[in-house]
Amino acid sequence: MATTIASPTEADPVGTNRWYLSAAPIARALVHLCVPMAAAMIVGAVYNVINAGFIGSQHDTALLAAITFGTPLLGIVMALGGVFGVGGGALISRLLGAAEHDPARAGEIKHVSSFALWGSVLAGALVGAAGLLLLHPLVSLLGANAAAVPATHSYVAVMLAFVPVLAAAFCLEQLVRAEGAARQAMIGLIASTVANLLFDVLFILVLHWGVAGAALATGLANLVTVLYFALWLQRTSEHVSLAPRWFTLSPGVLKPVFGIGSGELLQSAFLIVTTLVLNNLAAGYGDGPLAAMGVAVRIAQVPEFLVMGVTIGVLPLLAYSYGKGDRGRLTAALRGAAITVGAVVLIFSGSVFLFREQVLTAFSADHSVLSIGVTVLVAQLVATVVNGFTGLITSLFQATGRALPAIVMSMSQGILFIPIVLLGNLWFGLSGIIWALTVTEIIVFLAGALLWLASRRAIDRGLAEGSPERAEQALSE
Repeated sequence: MATTIASPTEADPVGTNRWYLSAAPIARALVHLCVPMAAAMIVGAVYNVINAGFIGSQHDTALLAAITFGTPLLGIVMALGGVFGVGGGALISRLLGAAEHDPARAGEIKHVSSFALWGSVLAGALVGAAGLLLLHPLVSLLGANAAAVPATHSYVAVMLAFVPVLAAAFCLEQLVRAEGAARQAMIGLIASTVANLLFDVLFILVLHWGVAGAALATGLANLVTVLYFALWLQRTSEHVSLAPRWFTLSPGVLKPVFGIGSGELLQSAFLIVTTLVLNNLAAGYGDGPLAAMGVAVRIAQVPEFLVMGVTIGVLPLLAYSYGKGDRGRLTAALRGAAITVGAVVLIFSGSVFLFREQVLTAFSADHSVLSIGVTVLVAQLVATVVNGFTGLITSLFQATGRALPAIVMSMSQGILFIPIVLLGNLWFGLSGIIWALTVTEIIVFLAGALLWLASRRAIDRGLAEGSPERAEQALSE
């Protein structure tokens, strides 16, 4: 007997999160999904700049260098949270889209969400514990020199203790966004940023705990995020469940989650490796260049995070449209996101470029740091131009379950960056190190464009099947 499915507007009233995924005009859907995401990320980027200012107010270059040395830990968080959060979130959005044809598919979501959360917590606990046991060799591996070792040791130790919390926060953010609840994701991220700022004032300016205080502030702020997201999902979500009883190791959950999540893992692993290589090479030129890189990168993150807000924000819409089998909506969403990325890069990166010297002077009066910082900032802004489109292509692969192209995109930057930065250092010295990432980003974008062209037929074939189950089968073949 045929099953009658309610129209999108009947099943999902106008203005609800599900309506934005299923039936809203593309422009409204993009505003709903991307603006809150971009706002939250820009607030986070501004916080990173302010945090560097807090540390810089201590007038100790070694403290700024310690934060730069500790950056790979963020890669650990992305690796753990991304495996479960990005993979699980993309699958949840596809299942929501597939439920328009087969309502029973929505019942699988509680297993996906429970596996994603508790998997990230357990993995985070294991990695954090291992890192604390190997703390001394880890600090040396991060590239800290004699002057920065004590501060780096303190920063890394506190961050490692909070890895399960950081991984869970990142994972839960993806699960909230998977249902189209971009505004709630924004609230959680901004709440974390505000809490982080307040903790910074207490731990750094009042108690004078230095970089250990900065790390503790980050950990506690992410705990606030975890509590907010968990409470919201428990009270509001119709399908998502965080209860351990729904945890499963079913291949139907593990394969698609790890298929996409492994790309995030590899990308984060390569981020750690490339950061280690970069830190060790830059350390050979002294603490000044390393500190300048840390400050310049944080400033460049402002336009970069705006672009990421678009590329990450649109992923649930792409995944939902694909799961539903709606070719027109998928294409329109991709086109709208590409136009938005281009506009953001043109306006905001251009503005930061014009006032680059004035911005840098707010963080350091050291002439050598300023001159190097300007060069790093220009290189970062040029990389941002292509990075946004690269991120959009990667989001498309993740949304449509194209695991292999997503993994290739995730690996390519790390694989290319290491030989490029080594050769850049050999041939051009510090300038070669600074511009290595820019050259790498351009090559990765070109590779992504070729992969997209090669994947179009498979994605179109999957959409043409009209059934989410058959579409997934066609793509896997």
